[in-house]
This record gives sequence, structure tokens and C-alpha cells, in this order.
Amino acid sequence: MAGTESPGSNQKVTKAHQDFTWIVKANDRVYHEQFRKRYAYCLKKKKYAGNSIKTAKYNVLTFLPLNLYEQFHRVANLYFLHVILLQSIPEISTLPWFALLFPISILLSIRGVRDLIDDIARHRSDGEINSRPCEILTGGRFHKKQWKDIHVGDIVCLRKDSFVPADLLLLSSSEPSSLCYVETMDIDGETNLKYRQALLVTHQELTSVENMASFDGKVTCEEPNSRLHHFIGTLEWRGETYPLDTEQILLRGCRIRNTETCYGLVIYAGSDSKIMKNCGKIKLKKTKLNRLMDRIVLLISLALILTSLGLAVGSGIWVTKFRREHSYLFVFYTNTSAAKHAFYAFWGFIILLSFVLPMAMLITFEFIYLVNSCFINWDLEMYYVPKDMPAKARSTSLNDQLGQIQYIFSDKTGTLTQNIMTFKKCCIDGKIYGSNRSSDSNPMEDLLNWNKYWDTKLEFYDPLLMTTIQQDDNPVLREFLRLLALCHTVMVEEKESQLIYQAASPDEEALVTAARNMGYVFLSRTQDTITISELGQERTYKVLALLDFNSVRKRMSVLVRDPEGCIKLYTKGADTVILERLHSDRSSEAYTVKALNSFAEETLRTLCLATKEVEEKEYAQWSKKHHAASVLLQNRAQELDKVYEEIERDLQLLGATAIEDKLQEGVPETIHLLKRGGMKVWVLTGDKQETAVNIGFASQLLSNDMTILGETDICEILRSGSSDNSMAGSGEALFSGDSPQHFQASFMHDKMALVVSGDFLDKILHAAGEEQGKRKQSTWEWFRGCRAKAKENHENSVEEAFVELATACQAVICCRVTPKQKALIVQMVKRHKNAIALAIGDGANDVNMIKTADIGVGISGQEGMQAVQCSDYALAQFCYLQRLLFVHGRWSYLRICKFLRYFFYKTFAGMMAQIWFAFYTGFTAQPLLEGWFLALYNVFYTSYPVLCMGMFEQ
Repeated sequence: MAGTESPGSNQKVTKAHQDFTWIVKANDRVYHEQFRKRYAYCLKKKKYAGNSIKTAKYNVLTFLPLNLYEQFHRVANLYFLHVILLQSIPEISTLPWFALLFPISILLSIRGVRDLIDDIARHRSDGEINSRPCEILTGGRFHKKQWKDIHVGDIVCLRKDSFVPADLLLLSSSEPSSLCYVETMDIDGETNLKYRQALLVTHQELTSVENMASFDGKVTCEEPNSRLHHFIGTLEWRGETYPLDTEQILLRGCRIRNTETCYGLVIYAGSDSKIMKNCGKIKLKKTKLNRLMDRIVLLISLALILTSLGLAVGSGIWVTKFRREHSYLFVFYTNTSAAKHAFYAFWGFIILLSFVLPMAMLITFEFIYLVNSCFINWDLEMYYVPKDMPAKARSTSLNDQLGQIQYIFSDKTGTLTQNIMTFKKCCIDGKIYGSNRSSDSNPMEDLLNWNKYWDTKLEFYDPLLMTTIQQDDNPVLREFLRLLALCHTVMVEEKESQLIYQAASPDEEALVTAARNMGYVFLSRTQDTITISELGQERTYKVLALLDFNSVRKRMSVLVRDPEGCIKLYTKGADTVILERLHSDRSSEAYTVKALNSFAEETLRTLCLATKEVEEKEYAQWSKKHHAASVLLQNRAQELDKVYEEIERDLQLLGATAIEDKLQEGVPETIHLLKRGGMKVWVLTGDKQETAVNIGFASQLLSNDMTILGETDICEILRSGSSDNSMAGSGEALFSGDSPQHFQASFMHDKMALVVSGDFLDKILHAAGEEQGKRKQSTWEWFRGCRAKAKENHENSVEEAFVELATACQAVICCRVTPKQKALIVQMVKRHKNAIALAIGDGANDVNMIKTADIGVGISGQEGMQAVQCSDYALAQFCYLQRLLFVHGRWSYLRICKFLRYFFYKTFAGMMAQIWFAFYTGFTAQPLLEGWFLALYNVFYTSYPVLCMGMFEQ
């Protein structure tokens, strides 16, 4: 691949070439076994990981030491351990050994058993996944084995509805042209189907098991990484080199749909797979109150030491005075000096007064947390009747943190929305349809009886439009409906004489379904044809090119040849990009723009539709450029965009569509209350920007009086001082000398919202996340002095400035972000703002974010239970979040705070009697009360009032 690099390649491309060191040889396990890599000092492990995964924290050997290590991270536990060690010394012990050892053993056991139960569940989950069946090609035929038996370079066979066990290169499938349909619900949260397609050479050659067994291709690609939507590599076979990208890759966690059989070559396995690279480690979460308790313990320990020291000094003075006044008793003090007596008294008082921080408080602490968690589980107002799903507190030690939340990071699809799109209105040739909703559905049924494909779930009502369609005398209307039926990537299958659509996005499905209800029915597609029914007449269009959608283009197009031989381009996309590419004849543009504004006021999602006829000569020239750009290894996407631009011009505007993305019940009200409560709500989604912004308006996260800052505005604020104007380039990005304070000031008096994409965040977060590991090894940089420190300050400046800007906004929406980016955003805000963050999501793509936040909430939604299994709290609906925070969170916080104040008060009061008693016993560290009474003072005698306050105070 180095040979393909152009002389003008920049440093970034050169670095990319250095990452292409992952070589996979098909059917050659011996080759991969020989490679090792260093992972800790001089220790090495296999470079190519096996497919077995491990998410559990402990095993049989490590549970006891690791769990004790984690528990003694609590300063209070260290405090009691120190006191117990002192009690074991007879010369200074003033209390029986069981007074503290028994309570701390109970506390450690309770917490240990709780952690053990959680980890056993993780082990079972790992075992179930690693033991899933699969078919691996060995010895010339496929054998049934388990996922954990898969190695890099193996060829596996996948059946319909099975999960993909590793990151695979699709070699062939039973579908025409080796298409493979996958559901990526566990990766990006979307339940709609996507398609992947094998290379033509493997589709044609690998048609039998014998051919696959003799397949010896070599794949060269990038090292394992967390970028889910990015893959670049090449396949070398029989002296030829073929380019690879994400279109040929099946990611671990996908599910095979609508494809009977497919075959894939394992590229990344186990912990090297992209979904596992996005999974964060299980972190020990501590509440803000726990950290405050650690500081209180240190202060109490310091006060205890000073008090004991003062009493010990008093003991030494008293002994000296006593000896002088009672010299006849000198025989009893011949072996003991006053200093030695004071030394023993000091440690005796340390033990005696150690009850100022009672172990009973920590045990009661855990019990109150448990009871408050039960109140959450029993709350009928958070019980979702349709799914028989109550709220669930999966963690019992974070309840008070719910009352201190400052930032909420939410997923969009399935968390804020139901992920159900409905075609509501449309504007065709300047005229709006769909506003006349009939209360009686019989007239509409009469109008649609002629259409055997009519969907009974139709929510679009306009008899005038239906009548016009049947007349078939409006060419603009005809082209409008053809575009809806042709310009998409929807897949179709027939079940029980019914057409079932599977789309990559729900809005595409809504558009195709709308066209179907209006008589233009999408029937089938192959690699190069699309068949539709136009008012009952089947027509097959040849697909010449599909110009796919991305967040930069904001549009998609399809170039087809109709049955009459004419070449037509159909384009749909955002109004901003379509309107600027129209032909000079713009007769209906003004009416369409007015309709778009009307739709936007109703928070409907809009698209503009346009078309043009392409001459044969123009297509022939363009096709050559398109082919040349599509086989490039470097800058392929950029070159394709340039080619697309050449043909997507001089368009004829057909109209616009308006789709409603249904929110979950109570979402706008909940977000409004959260904002009134002083919480900042950030939406982190893998969806495109237009979708997220529309949902922002519909959910009241955004409002019309807000100033929305885009990436261009942010770049003006965060000016780069590097030569290439890249914030992630050299790490020396700073505010320039003429920092645009006037630009910031112009917005500070207004309501602001910030909208950014994952690619933009990559310039800040990707460097921050990966450089963080390097900064941990900063000892050498510290010795290097100011230069290294200055460089780190430069790197932090842009990140910190971005956080300051984002947190000054009333709302933040991050689009097209990966699971790892979601976690990095949460981590960044926590690091720079020292704030308490809550993350809420419903899919596997939200797991990393949920683990990183101080509080993780999982929604038991349409996308499985992965988020719930890794969460601290599980809810059925987003709207229950307001009760979880404003009722249970507030109550728990108040209860715990009052409990601590009450407990410390009564404990200090009891210890003051012991200190006063020391003045009457010659400072001899004699206990005022019997040992069992002291042990039961906080556990039994004075526990009920404070316990009731901790459980029932409101």
C-alpha cells in the first residue's frame, strides 16, 4: 500500500499508512499464532486475540484480594482496620477485640457478597456468549463449534437470525450478488436493516466449500480500533489487490436477517473487535457524599489524634505529680517513666475514643440505602403497565447522588423517541396536502380500495390528493411519487401476501410506505434494478448509480434508466442543499419554502425532493469519473463527493415531505422540568444532525428563540494557533491573540444551543481520549520540564474552552457519535466541571456512556437489555426520570444528610462524657462504660430514631 501513496500525501496520511499493519491470512492459524506483543513491562501476549470475551471483574483467585482492595479504598474502612490492629496490642488495648472486629467483618461480608452476586451474573453472561454455537471451516468442511473456538483467519458460516461472532469480511452469501442484510440494534441502537455486499471476485469464485477451504487471500488493514463506521483495507489474492471498506464488513453483535446463509473471514476477534473496543471497563462508582465522608473521616482522625495527644500529655503530667506527692509508692513505678506512661495512654485513648466514628453508622448507612432502593422498586407511579415493567434500583449505594445531578446525557433513538416515523404532510408543486384530516375513515377506505397494497395503518388523509393521483394527469405529482418509491435503500420481503419493508432509517420506511399507500409501490430490488408498481402497472428501473447520504452532503440520489430508456436523477435531502442546486426555473420554490417553514413550526422533519433528466453523453463521461473515484484507496470519499457534485446540479424542484418522529409520552414535560431544576441536558446520538435537531425542537430541548451554534461558529470561537488550523493537529491549539471575545459577547445575552457532529468532536475528544494514556506516563515529561508542561497545557486549552462554551449553552446536541465518543464526552465534562453526571440510554451503544457517568440509567426499550444490565437504575420510560430525580433523589439526599448530622451529634455527645471522665481518672484511658454497652450504644440503644429519620424523612 505504500506504493500507492502520492508524493503530495500529508503527514496525516503517512501516519495512517503506518497503522496498516494488521495482516490476516485466510485458513492459516499457524501464521497468526507466531506473533506476540508486549502489554506490561517484559510480559507478552498473542497479537491476535481469541474470540473469548471477559467482562467480569473477579475470578476464584482474585475475588478476595481485589474485593478487599476495593473496599479498603474507603477511608473509613482503613480507619477501623488501623484501630483493630492497635487493639491487638495488649499493652495499649482498652477495649475487647470483638468491639470493632465483629462489626467490620459483617460490613465487609455484606458488601463482598453483594459484589460477588453481581460478578457471578457477569460470568454467566460471558459464558452464554462464549458458548454460542457457530460453524467454522476446518479440515475441508464446516464443523459446529462455539464462539470461543474462533480465531483470526477462520472462515465461518452464518445462518439466518444468527448473531455475528466476530468482525468479519463478507465473502459470499445465498442472496443475489452476495448481498447480506444485517440488523445493528446492539451496535448503534437502530432496529432497521442495513445491507452489506461481498466483493465481486469472492462472490464469483467462492461458491463451494472446497473453494473456501483452498482460499488463501491476505487482508491488510488498520489495527483494531473503536471506529465503528470506518474500515480501510485491501484483499490480495491471486496476484490482484482489491479495496475493502465498511460495505464488506460484518461487525460483531450484528444479526443476520433475510439472508439464509453467508460466509465471512474473521478479521478482528474477541477483545479486538470494534464493539468490544467501545466497551468501557467496569468502574467503582463513589458518590459525592462518600467522598465527603472520606474527608470527614480524615478530619475526625486528626481531631482524635490531637485530643488523645492532649489527654496523653495530661496523663504524663498527672503521673509526675502523683509520684511527687506519693513517693512511698515508688516501688510500683520503678520500671515505668512518665513519658512511657503517656505513650501508652495516647494509644489507649486512640482506641477508647475510636467510637467517635462508629462502625454502626456505616452498617446503618447501607441499610438506609437498601430501604430507599426498595422504595424506588415499589413506586407504582414508575410502573409501566403496558409492559408490566416496574422501576428497578440495580445499585443500592448511589441514591443520594440522584438528588445532586447537574448534567444529563441522553441517547435519542428509543430513549426520547419511540423510533416510529409517520408521514404527515407533503408539498407538491407548491401545494400542501395532508392538512384535511378526516374524522371518518370510510371515505379514505373507499378511495384506497383500488390499491391492494394499501397499509391499514395509514395516518395520512387527503381525499383531494388521492383523487388527483388516480387521474394521473399531473407529471410533477407522478415524478414526486416515483422518487419516493425509487430513491432509498429499503429492503422488502413478502410474508403472507403482505409486503414487509426493512429500512436503514425509520424515516425512509415512512416515505416508501407513503408512496405505497398512494399507489406507487416498491416491490423488489436486486443489485442493479428496482421494481415498482405504478397505479397497478409494474415497471422495472435499472439502477446506474446510488449516491449515498452522509452528514456533509445531507442528501442522497439515485441515477436510474426507466423502461423507456431515459436516464433520470432523483434526489432528496435537506432544503439547504437542494434549493441551492436548482435549475434557473424556480417557479414553485417560494411556495415550497413557505410550506417548509410551516412544517418546521409544527416540529415535523422535512426533506426536499428534486429530479432532472440526464443526457446519454453526460452520463457516459460522468460514469468514467465515478468509476475512477470509487476504486481509490486514499481520499475515496472526498473524490466521490466531487463527482457527485458534478451531476447533482440544475435540478427541478418537485416538492417537500413532512414526517413526525413520535416522542415517548411525557418527554417534553420531563425535559422542561429538568431544565427548570437547573440541570443541563445533552443529547448524544448516532443519528444524523437534521433528525436530532428536529427531535430537539419537538422535545422542547431547543426553542425558536435560541441561537444555535454550528461547527463554523465554534471554530470561530475556538481559533487554532496551529499552521494547519486543526485543533487536533499538533496539540498547540490555543485562543489566538485576538480572541474573538466580541463574538462570544454577542451570544452571551441570548439563549444558546450547540450542535456538533462526531467528526468535529473527534478533533477534540479522540486526541483527548488517546493522549490521556500518554499523559499518565508523564514522569519523563515532568523531568523534561516546561516544554512538556506547556504542550500539555496547550492540548488542554481547546478542550477546556470547548467545555466552557458547551456548558454555557442551555442545550447541547452531538450527532453521529460513536459509543466511545459518548463516554469521552461524559468524561470530559466530569473532568473539567467537577460535576455529577447522569447518562440514560436503551441500547448496547449506550453502555460505555452509562458506565462512565456517575449515575447510569437504562431504558427497558425496543433495543434489548444491554443498557439495563450495565446500569445503576432501570426505567421503562424517559418520563419516569423526573420522579426518580425530583422525588426519590431529593428524599434520599435529605435523608442521608440529616442521618449523618444526627448520628455524628449523638456520637460526639457520648464521647464527650468519656473525655470528661478522663479528668477524674487521672487520664488513665479507663472506659466509663462496659465494653458491650459501648458496642451496642450505636447499634441498638440509640439507633431507632436516627434510622427512622434516614428512611422516612421527607
